[in-house]
Amino acid sequence: MAGRLSSVGSRILGGNGVAARSAAASLRARSGMGLPVGKHIVPDKPLPTNDELVWDNGTPFPEPCIDRLAPHIGKYEALAWLCGGLGFFTTLGLLTVWNDKASKIPFAPKVYPYDNLRVELGGKP
Repeated sequence: MAGRLSSVGSRILGGNGVAARSAAASLRARSGMGLPVGKHIVPDKPLPTNDELVWDNGTPFPEPCIDRLAPHIGKYEALAWLCGGLGFFTTLGLLTVWNDKASKIPFAPKVYPYDNLRVELGGKP
């Protein structure tokens, strides 16, 4: 399709078609690279029941879409790890709120000369 459009554009612009032929050849062959995920197979029979659960990208070893990296970890152990991690970050956030010096002193303290203007502000000399 792109090759045909290039040849039509080349004819309209008055070219001799060399650019159209080279563009068509490169687009047709995809610069020798092929498709990015292997060849595309059009199904000719009904797909298996759970076909969408397997990622088949044309390699000899298709991967499952759902990771089963740690089947020995139970759901309650995973829940404990999740709650522990969330509890850690909650504790860290509460500690930063508790130790927030910027909210206690929202401005930079001024430093005056002569012992912070002690005498000028009415202090003893």
